Formats: sequence, C-alpha cells, structure tokens
Amino acid sequence: MLDGIIHYFEHIPSLHRALILAGGISFFWMVESAAPLFSFRYHKWKHASVNLFFTLTTIIVNFAFALLIVKTSDWTIAHHFGIVQWLSLPTGLSLIVGLVLLDFVGAWLIHYIEHKVKWMWKFHMVHHADTHVDTTTANRHHPGESVLRAIFTLIGVFVCGVPMWLVMIYQSLSVVLTQFNHANIRLPLWLDTSLSWVIVSPDMHKVHHHYMRPQTDSNYGNIFSFWDRLFGTYNHTPVDQVQYGLDVLDGNQDENIPFQLGVPFNKKIKTDY
Repeated sequence: MLDGIIHYFEHIPSLHRALILAGGISFFWMVESAAPLFSFRYHKWKHASVNLFFTLTTIIVNFAFALLIVKTSDWTIAHHFGIVQWLSLPTGLSLIVGLVLLDFVGAWLIHYIEHKVKWMWKFHMVHHADTHVDTTTANRHHPGESVLRAIFTLIGVFVCGVPMWLVMIYQSLSVVLTQFNHANIRLPLWLDTSLSWVIVSPDMHKVHHHYMRPQTDSNYGNIFSFWDRLFGTYNHTPVDQVQYGLDVLDGNQDENIPFQLGVPFNKKIKTDY
C-alpha cells in the first residue's frame, strides 16, 4: 500500500493537485452550510471571490517556485543531504519524520516569525483581516506572504532532505487540513478537543483569528498541533468568545482587494508593536 502511495505522489498529475484544492474547498463549503460554527450574515460568494483571488496568486507563486523545489529535493537525495537522509530510517518512518519536520519549518516556524517581524506581519495581516473566516480563508495570503512561505518550504526541503513524493504528500495534506481548520464548522466538542491533541482542529485555529492579542499570537500550527504545546504558544480560549478581524484594521475593508494588496505598504496602518 505504501509503495502505491509513493508511486502515485511521485507522478501526481497537475490536474489531480488542482482537484485536491478545489475538492477540499467544495466539500468543506457544503459542510459549513449544514453545520456552521457562526451564522454569518454576509454575501458568501462575494466573500469567496476575494479569497479565491488570493488563492490564485498563491498558486501562481507556488508554481514559480515548483522547479526550484524539485531541483533542491533531487539534489538532497543525490548527495544524501538532510535530516531524513542522515537518519536512514525505514520508508514509513521517513514519511512520518519528513511530514513532521516540513510542517515545522514550512508552516509553524514561518508563521511564528511573521507574527514577530514587523514588516512580515504587515503582509500576514491580509490573512487576519478576514472578518468572516471560512474554508476559503485558508489560502487568503498576500502574494508577498506566499513568497515568504514558498521560501521556507524550500528551506524545509533542503534542511530535511526529503524526496519529491514526500513533498507532494505534505503539500496535499497541508492544503486539505488548512481548509478543514479554517472551515466555519462546529464539531462536537469532544471530537474537536480530541483531534486538537494531534492535528490542528477548527476550534483551535479559530482562536488564532481572534481580533486582538494574546490570542492572535497563539496556535500557529497548520497540520500538527503539538508544536504549539511544545513551544508554549497554545491558547484555549472558548471559540464562542472569538471575534474575527484585527483591531488595527477597518473591518469594512476586508473584501476590498486593492486595499488589501496595499496593506503591507500603507504607513498609516498600525502594526500594534
């Protein structure tokens, strides 16, 4: 079975990758309608069109970095370089270790840094500006932030020394799970709490989208939740107390694409540092 999975992700067609992205959004979009966490009063399609615009820019940036990531992965394998290569573990364990490490470098670490470095935070503010967080918010990233995340994914591939099939699995899981934990869905509390010990659950991540600190500076995880518990950035604010947006941005501008594109360069916007 594992060999079949590896073979598939070694040769995964671009169409299948697109279907994973579109399929995830479509699935969680339907679930949101059936079991919403918050009953938003908003034009869902208008809101989605803004976030899908930023999803498109994210795809373009990732496509631009794709060849470089492939070349980097091939180089690490050819030269037996990187943590996974040095450990020489069985394939199954290499998969687990590789996923954990890529999630740390390519998601948790860059996310944490974006909240701590002033100019990076201004790019990341576009993601937090959404006042109606749902599954389409998952890939709402300013193109500048998409570049930063692509760079850290590249660094992760280099440092970890992972083959491309593992990178493809990681990116596929990352896409689906970030759609899942941004989705406006209400899971039974026991289920959400149980999931949050291993993966980032919807309630856990919604705390990160609260409009003010300290909640904003917590729960940075993307796939695995234990990084936040390990580094002391976990926050357990009841999700019913969460209010989306940012206290330094006008909530009426969250669906204004030109305004959002200009946020990192707008000197009038406070960074609250």
